[in-house]
Amino acid sequence: MESILTINNLTKKFGPVTAVKDLSFTINKGNVYGILGPNGSGKSTTLGIVLNVVNKTQGEFLWFDGNTTTHDALKKVGAIIERPNFYPYMTAYQNLKLVCKIKGVAYSKINEKLEVVGLLERKDHKFRTYSLGMKQRLAIASALLNDPEILILDEPTNGLDPQGIHQIRAIIKQIASEGTTILLASHLLDEVEKVCSHVVVLRKGEKLYSGRVDEMISSHGFFELQSDQQEKLLRLLEKDNSFGNITVEDKIITAFLNNPMNASTFNQLMFDNGIVLSHLVKRKESLEEQFLQLTDNK
Repeated sequence: MESILTINNLTKKFGPVTAVKDLSFTINKGNVYGILGPNGSGKSTTLGIVLNVVNKTQGEFLWFDGNTTTHDALKKVGAIIERPNFYPYMTAYQNLKLVCKIKGVAYSKINEKLEVVGLLERKDHKFRTYSLGMKQRLAIASALLNDPEILILDEPTNGLDPQGIHQIRAIIKQIASEGTTILLASHLLDEVEKVCSHVVVLRKGEKLYSGRVDEMISSHGFFELQSDQQEKLLRLLEKDNSFGNITVEDKIITAFLNNPMNASTFNQLMFDNGIVLSHLVKRKESLEEQFLQLTDNK
């Protein structure tokens, strides 16, 4: 698979603070990658390094085939890592004309990209009249003017209302469906689960997980259980290798599965061991539950 960006053992220190620690992952063409983590986890710093606006302390990053200089590579990159910075008293079209001049792109691209983000009918309206969501969509149009091979977005839905969030996510999916690779940083689990095919989970600058989103949440799920014979049930679960992590809260036992097992098979197992269940529900782990397990005690 064709590599767009490879990061090897990247580290960034700000004085005594290590913002990114020994980070490695690869972004392949045609996928939507999410860098997921709470504020202060090193997401924006990582993006800043690969976009040449933050100097790395150690490690390396390679664009495309590895023989392309960062300067040349960035001509094939579209990025929004700060709030949109357009002239308020100029129209959307006039603002994008300036961007075209800077990037050396034909003006004919403007209408095409405005249509992608749903702003073609508002192209002659001044930027100051735009809502926050429209401003963000115009920024995406601006980043797409040079037909980038990869689009990099830092917290693309931050501060938007539910409608604005939905519109931005739909645009990201549309752009990705047409073959553009996307890398977005987000602290929103919901965003990554709905938009991304791959995820890199960061905490305090360290990678906790890197891989496909569906593989991260493809666990065998867990049972929620309740019984008057709680101690006997717990002893049985702890002895059985089919179960991993087991927790008890408000008399509800949560037993995570190491192997596939349906509820009827489990119920029969309990019956054979003389345990009567008053509550039995099988659930699938969400990305949030996976994330919490990853970051627990770290």
